Amino acid sequence: MRLTVIGAGPGGYVAAIKAAQLGAEVVVVEESAIGGTCLNSGCIPTKTIIASTDALRKTRELADYGIELKGAAIPDLSAIMERKNKVLSNMAKGISAIFKNRGIKLVEGRGSIISPAVVRVKKKDGAVEDVNTDKIIIATGSRPAEIPLFPFDGKLVLSSTDALNLATIPKSIIIIGAGVIGCEFACIFKELGSDVTIIEMLPRAVSTEDAEISDTLEKELKKKKIKLMTSVKVVECLTTDDSVKIILENGKEVAAEKMLVSIGRALNTGNLGLEDLGIERGVKGEIKVNKKMETNVSGIYAVGDVVGGMLLAHVASKEGTVAASNACGVPAEMDYSSVPAAIFTSPEIGSVGLRESQAGEKGIEIKTGRFQFRALGKAHAIGEISGFVKIIADAKTDKALGVHIIGPNASDLVHEGALAIKSGLTAREISDMIHAHPTLSEALMEAAEDVHDEAIHALKK
Repeated sequence: MRLTVIGAGPGGYVAAIKAAQLGAEVVVVEESAIGGTCLNSGCIPTKTIIASTDALRKTRELADYGIELKGAAIPDLSAIMERKNKVLSNMAKGISAIFKNRGIKLVEGRGSIISPAVVRVKKKDGAVEDVNTDKIIIATGSRPAEIPLFPFDGKLVLSSTDALNLATIPKSIIIIGAGVIGCEFACIFKELGSDVTIIEMLPRAVSTEDAEISDTLEKELKKKKIKLMTSVKVVECLTTDDSVKIILENGKEVAAEKMLVSIGRALNTGNLGLEDLGIERGVKGEIKVNKKMETNVSGIYAVGDVVGGMLLAHVASKEGTVAASNACGVPAEMDYSSVPAAIFTSPEIGSVGLRESQAGEKGIEIKTGRFQFRALGKAHAIGEISGFVKIIADAKTDKALGVHIIGPNASDLVHEGALAIKSGLTAREISDMIHAHPTLSEALMEAAEDVHDEAIHALKK
């Protein structure tokens, strides 16, 4: 069976490898760079830079650990970017090596679907190659959303991609949008020494998270002296040769050396030939698929950001394996009930399952348990005591419905919650499992105990 994948991001390249494992003859068409947005201008570069800024923060706190540092810790942006680029290069080489090992052919160029049996590739030199195929997976991803009020110029008004390639640290920066991307970059730039102001139209930061998580993050941003303005709308944006000024609906003005616009993602569904094939799309342009990740046109699948929903790399990868399996005749369906999400702010956020408000909207009676990291010996030992774990359980069945964490290593700790929800475990079953001491994961055990007011290291409710 011949399979052609359009896009080599975390949805596409994973789908290609899975199909090759199942015996398919696979061709991957990629217009830009292998690894897609996640590897080249998203997940990996931002987390690599965050690793540098975290190291910088820790260095400045060495005295708290009994270590004397003679001289100031100063960020070298060019060296930080050089390290970031080296990481990206190594990761891309790793994917290419797997492609070669699995016999996957990579064709560089822009792909479009001529028919369910032909993908046309327009290469950079103008040459055109038609790839004959039996099945197709669309995995073309997304790009930073741009609106007329904030036109990207790569110099003053930046996209998230532009921000990852700056040559100098801005003295001040305005960030439009207090979502995942905006808040992560706010923490990055503040550690690098920039004066940071975040502008958010909605009432709270990271509005898709549980309200208590948002509230705690906002307090942590304030501690860092990151200015956050919520429930405000920008009505005008003015630029000079070396600065940006925005005017808010309430008449206030904010000026800075640069501005980062992080207001969401735009789906890469244009010029693929979808209309000619009659592939159905939703109101936001997303490609409609069923649980098998197949479109309404038999043999054509779509995965990742182009199908809308949860725009997360790991979701795209799972969708890719599901699509590849079905394309190769192995039945599989997507399950979104226990997808973990991570936000790499300082402190980190990890979440999975229902938020408390969502449970209310569904009419589910719940019980909640909370546990502060500051009550853990390990948190004090490593000097990271901010944050807490919150577990939401069904009041009738005790089943875990949601796990929400803000604090050290939240992005890793959340997976215990994801496994619990996927496996249908109760809060009692989570708390009954012995957790090693001293570890941060003890906070999940005690939060689960707190659902029943039985947490050992917490005051009686």
